[in-house]
Amino acid sequence: MRRRLRALAATLFAVPLALAAAPSAHAADPTTMTNGFYVDPDSSAKRWVAAHTGDGRAAAINASIANTPTARWFGSWSGTIGAATGAYAGAADRVDKLPVLVAYNVYNRDYCGGHSAGGAASPSAYADWIAQFAGGIANRPAVVILEPDSLGDYGCMTQSQIDERKGMLSGALAQFSRQAPNTWVYMDAGNPRWADAATMAKRLHEAGLRQAHGFSLNISNYITTAENTAYGNSVNRELSSRYGYTKPFVVDTSRNGNGSNGQWCNPSGRRIGTPTQLGGGAEMLLWIKVPGESDGNCGVGAGTSAGQFLPEVAYKMVYGY
Repeated sequence: MRRRLRALAATLFAVPLALAAAPSAHAADPTTMTNGFYVDPDSSAKRWVAAHTGDGRAAAINASIANTPTARWFGSWSGTIGAATGAYAGAADRVDKLPVLVAYNVYNRDYCGGHSAGGAASPSAYADWIAQFAGGIANRPAVVILEPDSLGDYGCMTQSQIDERKGMLSGALAQFSRQAPNTWVYMDAGNPRWADAATMAKRLHEAGLRQAHGFSLNISNYITTAENTAYGNSVNRELSSRYGYTKPFVVDTSRNGNGSNGQWCNPSGRRIGTPTQLGGGAEMLLWIKVPGESDGNCGVGAGTSAGQFLPEVAYKMVYGY
């Protein structure tokens, strides 16, 4: 891999300088060990374009979605997880690119929402799975988004279930610290409309945020980058005042070009957002959710399952209608 130092923009994450950032759980910076972000060669958008070259929508989807660096999600569908993450991180490493991986298999996943319910069979099964996930990445540079929705999804959970979840996330962070020293892990912190900043700061801290590189916002949602950045800064102010540290954050911009209309599940009229990049008001702006993949059986995706690629939805997102 090529090691090319590059200075991050001054706006990596816009919090007052008086707030002292906690030391990173990992000394290495994977963005300086690679030359740009990895484009998943087997994304749902890529596969659809390859199978529908004569479709009038294919050119726009290919140019605006399929070739934008986007995260790959890993869960029970991924087979032997260590082999899967190792193959993906290895493929990116061979072309000197930085891969973004999403770990999405926590026990009782999406417990309250239900559209993406599932996950590991037990907390111990999850502990084994995430240990293999981290071990597969090993020393290769990577970015990992840890369990979207896991800290915003407390509304219908008992305190025992909440404590169990916090333990699983903290254990996951320990595995990455031990096995994947060149990986930046971001704990998911939901979005500005799920929990106030003080509540989210408390949840992050109690789930082990000190061990993580940072936190992530707006995964699979539509809220503007500006609103997410303001929220991330507010979370950091709460972290600083309550616990004495701050953390960098990233924002999922894949579908927030038109902002939110208040609906989270396959709303109409949304648009792709700023492509994956360093800086932009957060430490990084990332495409985490593939534009055009269904949120579930709802909205303009009625009759579909979460993760199913919908070419008409993707096409309309390119143009914002």
